[in-house]
Amino acid sequence: MSTSKSRATAAVRAHAADVLAYLTRRVDSPEDAADLLSEVLLIVWKRITALPSDDSEVRPWMFGIARKVLLRHHRTMQRKHAVADRLRSMLTVAESPAFSDRDDHADLRDALIRLEQVDRDIIGLVHWEGFSLKDVGRIMRMKEGTVRSRYHRARASLRTYLAERPEGTTSPNDEPTAAAAVVEDRSRQDLVDS
Repeated sequence: MSTSKSRATAAVRAHAADVLAYLTRRVDSPEDAADLLSEVLLIVWKRITALPSDDSEVRPWMFGIARKVLLRHHRTMQRKHAVADRLRSMLTVAESPAFSDRDDHADLRDALIRLEQVDRDIIGLVHWEGFSLKDVGRIMRMKEGTVRSRYHRARASLRTYLAERPEGTTSPNDEPTAAAAVVEDRSRQDLVDS
């Protein structure tokens, strides 16, 4: 083993536990500290030629690396939290009007659950996200004709499921429920757009 490798091995054996303790006191979980220690040790091995020649300088050098790794970790976590906060605020602002009131559309939600997942996705992308059938085909990597036929079959199934509602769940004067209106709402425009 070369001299620099043996010195690095000795440095890691002598100081890794101290570096781990340093990191553990500064992060939320011991698992994060262990991950950060592995980054520190990797950097030590990559920078083996920069290992100080004076043994008394090796420990501060390793802690300097640990500090930089820790700072990078904190910046990464701040960015992740900022992104999560932005997403949370977007979700509260952009709540879907179709399902914001769970009681208003329980019949539609129940009918949607009875569809296959692919058909639910197609219906959702068209009616709640506003995509054309052509766009849905691109999103789902399906042929437009396949999307079109699945969409029409899914709408027919929804109509059937909504018509099968138990007694007493129809709207006054036998008018379509809000859920049935949602299913029919864009049908003519969808055919024109796609």
